[in-house]
Amino acid sequence: MTTFESLKWDGKKGGKVSLDLKVAKDSSADDLVHRAVLRQLANKRQGTASTLTRSEVRGGGRKPYKQKGTGRARQGSIRTPLRPGGGIIFGPKPRSYNLDMNRKERRLALRTALISKSSNIKTVEDFGSSIDTPKTKEIIEGLSRLGIDKTKKVLVILDNPSLNIKKSIQNIANVRLMLADQLNVFDILNANEIVIGTSAITKIQEVYS
Repeated sequence: MTTFESLKWDGKKGGKVSLDLKVAKDSSADDLVHRAVLRQLANKRQGTASTLTRSEVRGGGRKPYKQKGTGRARQGSIRTPLRPGGGIIFGPKPRSYNLDMNRKERRLALRTALISKSSNIKTVEDFGSSIDTPKTKEIIEGLSRLGIDKTKKVLVILDNPSLNIKKSIQNIANVRLMLADQLNVFDILNANEIVIGTSAITKIQEVYS
């Protein structure tokens, strides 16, 4: 069980919240998380790269010049891979890069990644409670009150953020907002600082435990 001292949106100290998640053993944690990250990045690839073979390139049905007497190497088609504009040998074709990983392993990897970042996690009781209209400046000032450098990559995890909070965050390049039930390993590990709402802690415990 990991215990965090929560803060309020004005930067003052609040109560304490705990997160009890089962994580992987030390001997297998690195491999498990690594495979989860590889799977996520591989599954994002479209796999639409495609080149034409010599049989697919348009034209080339006529012999470019006679077989003998020209002094040049014999050629049967201008679409041979040896000529510019010809087919491509062993070029890429559309394919799927998807990697498989069972659900239990995916959940275990996510819990392990989240707990591994516990020293960089700050919990907030009332994130953005003073934001009545979309205002990016208020988010930046609020993160500063929480002791977070605005130049670092920040992941904000909330349970049910308001539209004002969503719009306020989307203009900040290095701050990413994520719902508590839609976490992924890569964004957790990629963040320098993680801010979690106390209601999101309950949601994470409910969904991923």
